[in-house]
Amino acid sequence: MNRKYFLSAVIGLSAATPLAPFTIGYQDENRRPLLTPKYLKYGDTIGITCPAGNITEKDIQSAVQQMQNWGFKVRIGDTVGKKDFIFGGTDEERTKDLQQMLDDHSISAIMCARGGYGSVRIIDKLDFTTFVNRPKWIIGFSDITVIHSHLNRNFNIASIHAKMCNSFPDDWSKAEPAQLDSILSIKQALAGERMKYRVASGSNNKTGIAEGALIGGNLKTIESLTGSRSDIQTEGKILFVEDTDEYLYSIDRMFWNLKRTGKLSHLKGLIVCGFKPKPDDPGEEFGKTLYEIVLEKIREFDYPVCFDFPVGHQKENYALKCSVPHRLAVDTNDCVLSELAGI
Repeated sequence: MNRKYFLSAVIGLSAATPLAPFTIGYQDENRRPLLTPKYLKYGDTIGITCPAGNITEKDIQSAVQQMQNWGFKVRIGDTVGKKDFIFGGTDEERTKDLQQMLDDHSISAIMCARGGYGSVRIIDKLDFTTFVNRPKWIIGFSDITVIHSHLNRNFNIASIHAKMCNSFPDDWSKAEPAQLDSILSIKQALAGERMKYRVASGSNNKTGIAEGALIGGNLKTIESLTGSRSDIQTEGKILFVEDTDEYLYSIDRMFWNLKRTGKLSHLKGLIVCGFKPKPDDPGEEFGKTLYEIVLEKIREFDYPVCFDFPVGHQKENYALKCSVPHRLAVDTNDCVLSELAGI
């Protein structure tokens, strides 16, 4: 992607005031007003925890140092450095660590240390009562799509889809500019800047303009949540999806899942982000490109579609505010995704 064609973060927003608390219950987020956590200021604390895969304390030091350079304090959770096979501690340890951070009013945001797998094993063990009364930003992507989806479906609480600790470079002097820009977008999102991204339009895009709440994340994870109480509802929204290391036939199956469950039917817009398909096995070629797979499923719909948006399992993985209203404008020259004011 041509970095010169991309811009991020523009207009500062004042800190949002949380809305009045309400009784907890699992229900359609359309019945609830959007809850936007308070934006962070200098000296606020970011907690780091492992709801999914394991990571060592050494491997988060680059992220810790950078967040401190931004002016934030950092609190390292008990699960950092723990290992239970592929997980950052047992289910009980990961639940306890995240629960403490959800409930601790001295923590203003929670960054998940890495993805992997494991969030779905603990999501139903968490008590969000205190969190809903005083929400805070939860940051992560990939497996953390479970948490973003759960917060959106049940509480309509905004969260941040972005890089995690394991995506921060060890040597900043050798990092590519796009990688540094996308890490900086985390700070911009946390500080309340109104996010705006522009990317060159490709020939497969479908032009148009749409406004709606931005939801989505890892496509395989979204598929796995179908029918659960963390399953997202897409009607009237802008959906973004990304994935990596899946065969094209598997990606086709996942998009069929979106279509057959009605998730593509009443969208306002679709953003297809970074996908890194596995090469077909010799003699087992699928015969369709990613573009053909998607366009086949949305042929009957007239909403705008943007391909190759710089989000996902790649160096260009810019921060997106989930559940927050956005405007998607796609024309023959470019695709612009901009956060709407007044939230």
